[in-house]
Amino acid sequence: MRPLRLKRYLLTGLLTFIPLWVTWLVFKFVLGMLAGIGAPLVNALLGALALVAPHVADALNTQWLTFIIALLITLVALYLLGWLANRVIGQRFISAFDSLLARIPVVQTIYGGTKKLMTVLQNKPSGVQRVVLVEFPRRGMKVAGFVTRVMSEDGSGREMAAVFIPTTPNPTGGYLVVVPLDELTPTDWTMDQAMAFIISGGAVAPDSLPASPVTLRHENPEDHA
Repeated sequence: MRPLRLKRYLLTGLLTFIPLWVTWLVFKFVLGMLAGIGAPLVNALLGALALVAPHVADALNTQWLTFIIALLITLVALYLLGWLANRVIGQRFISAFDSLLARIPVVQTIYGGTKKLMTVLQNKPSGVQRVVLVEFPRRGMKVAGFVTRVMSEDGSGREMAAVFIPTTPNPTGGYLVVVPLDELTPTDWTMDQAMAFIISGGAVAPDSLPASPVTLRHENPEDHA
């Protein structure tokens, strides 16, 4: 009995720990990325402080304190940037900055494409459900994706959808696929629900999934007879 009890307790402990571990990995990645943005400024400030008060600079030059200060600087800077972007003068400044980057071919490709993706994901689509299920990487397998654009195929005139498929548990990377619009499975999920589904590895998900339009057509051929 004791080996079985030990095995059960270890398994229960592991299942309890894994969600905490995945959450920590995601937060560590995001917080580390944000702290990395403010780290050069913190290092510059510590370097300047070392010229005036070297003992104070040495006391502050610890890894955890530098991380916290860099993170706070980045968060404050992002807040101020968001506040400025909602003001007329800020919008003019950003527009001028965009025009400047548009003159640099490689930079404009990366910056312009990323900015358009963020704009598309923030705004609600018209006529097409944003969160969909798509068969990927083969038929019979479904993944959650976000429709970013609808295009028309030359010759056939068929509507094709560009779908961004994030990876699990880190949704910052992913795949871009072009799928016929009538082969997508629309959902009523919000962006938050879809992201929770992806980051959690499917643990946070509805009890049922919508049926594929293609499956419905194959299963009900007699309905139109």
